[in-house]
Amino acid sequence: MAAPKKGRRPTGAQGRPGRALAIILIAMVALTAGMFLTKQTTPRLGIDLAGGTSITLKAKSEPGKPDAINETNMNTAVGIIERRVNGLGVSEAEVQTQGRDHIIVNIPKGTNEKQAREQVGTTAQLYFRPVLAFADGAPAAPAATPSPSASSSGAPKAEGGTKPRAQATPSSSATSQGRVLSEALKAPGTPTPSPSASESKKADDKAPAPTPTPSGIEAAAADLQAKFAALDCTNEAQRAAVGKGVKPEDATLACGKRGDTWGKWILGPAGVAGTDVKDAKGVIDSQRGQWIVTMQFTDKGADKFAKITGELATKQMPQNQFAIVLDGEVVSDPSVSQALTGGNAEISGGFTQQSAQDLGNMLSYGALPLSFSEDSVTTVTAALGGEQLKAGLIAGAIGLILVVIYLLVYYRGLAFIAIVSLLVSAILTYTIMALLGKGIGFALNLPAVCGAIVAIGITADSFIVYFERIRDEIREGRTLRPAVERAWPRARRTILVSDFVSFLAAAVLFIVTVGKVQGFAFTLGLTTVLDVVVVFLFTKPIMTLMARTKFFSSGHPWSGLDPKRLGVKPPLRRSRRGSGSVTAPVDVKEA
Repeated sequence: MAAPKKGRRPTGAQGRPGRALAIILIAMVALTAGMFLTKQTTPRLGIDLAGGTSITLKAKSEPGKPDAINETNMNTAVGIIERRVNGLGVSEAEVQTQGRDHIIVNIPKGTNEKQAREQVGTTAQLYFRPVLAFADGAPAAPAATPSPSASSSGAPKAEGGTKPRAQATPSSSATSQGRVLSEALKAPGTPTPSPSASESKKADDKAPAPTPTPSGIEAAAADLQAKFAALDCTNEAQRAAVGKGVKPEDATLACGKRGDTWGKWILGPAGVAGTDVKDAKGVIDSQRGQWIVTMQFTDKGADKFAKITGELATKQMPQNQFAIVLDGEVVSDPSVSQALTGGNAEISGGFTQQSAQDLGNMLSYGALPLSFSEDSVTTVTAALGGEQLKAGLIAGAIGLILVVIYLLVYYRGLAFIAIVSLLVSAILTYTIMALLGKGIGFALNLPAVCGAIVAIGITADSFIVYFERIRDEIREGRTLRPAVERAWPRARRTILVSDFVSFLAAAVLFIVTVGKVQGFAFTLGLTTVLDVVVVFLFTKPIMTLMARTKFFSSGHPWSGLDPKRLGVKPPLRRSRRGSGSVTAPVDVKEA
């Protein structure tokens, strides 16, 4: 008889079950520890369970710009919409892309639905405004003495200028600042700034702007200067309110970040609109080895930009700067020292790759602009969400109980292995969902709960396939230990094919659907992968260990592997032809 090849495990080999069990035990401990360390001990609930408003937006490109809807612009839109929603005082709003041209906005309870819909559905407003004054974001002290201009190492400037901007200090006293404001408000066509948004709404938009008197100009400048001194841009509520309702032709206040600190600005009327930007992008300057932002203006935008930069170039800091304002927030304030003509300009100094590309995307987004239509708006109350969650959990509990009853009645002792495996799968699923809520913003919605319930049947089906293969081996006359190992290759193949089909269906559903259905697909795919992990690293190894115990190996009536209940007939060895006698039954074992 030929000897078996070296290095090849016999069919009945039992492997090393302890190693597989150790791996899955370490994984469960690590996931549980991570859940407590991140203080995310419960899965994050979706909008349909926590209550609130869910808005699905569909992007529409401008005529003649079919390529406007792309990944970069959609991600930029997500950032802008998220900032708008959080500006309403919402703390954990979810804004994310779905598919190629959809954005899902989930707003928790406590937010006015009408106001939220107005905020997320409008196109971003981007303007270039001249800087009249700048200071730190915190309110000015009553007797503050302005410090001299600081060095601007790394501060961005518009190409063509040689003087850098000041970092975080005003360049004039309160008296000279007031004079600068008065002069700015005397410019032709510049109306007196409205004290509040409510007053500006009452004005007749069609009526010509009144010519302010010298005393009116000084009063308006003093009022704007007083508000500027009191403004605290480190306060989120004040940041959200500043600049609201201000028209492009009005002077205004604005907040923005310089590095990690907040600053505040007094800005003049808008000189260039975002729609005047034809193209903008962050690129690497190969000659200087630094990141810059290039801008290309339309024909009208080029004239406007040349005019405003020509006016700013003759002034001192910070009046030689223009602020790029997106939705009322200053995203950059480069300085210039000469008129920039020709319709092209670049902003350089202190950019990283990410900051340059972000600014380029913002400028491009303001120039497109992308517009959105509402595909659907769903409002869910907290009470309804709680009822849905309760109903889903009850349905899951009923399904789990029915599965357990079936396993106990039909498989008896084997049901213990199946129930423990289901418990391991539940622990892995729960901890991973909790961590994903913190890591990628995964929210457990009602369809996701349905996906977890369906996964109970998928996991139980894998156990049944394996148990039935083992019982088939026993029916063929084998003892339990070799039956467990011989049944595994065939059961493994069936389990992998079944789980692959389920995972493929979940993946396709996740890709082609939009909104809450993706929660079902994601959960179904996740639990399908975990089913493979549990069966390979827990169910199979624990079955190998149980086969070594007397209870299971002896075929106890309550083990679920009783030969009599399975209808096992010991194989008979035939005698020589014609002898008419038979030998005693023997137990055939695998080599």
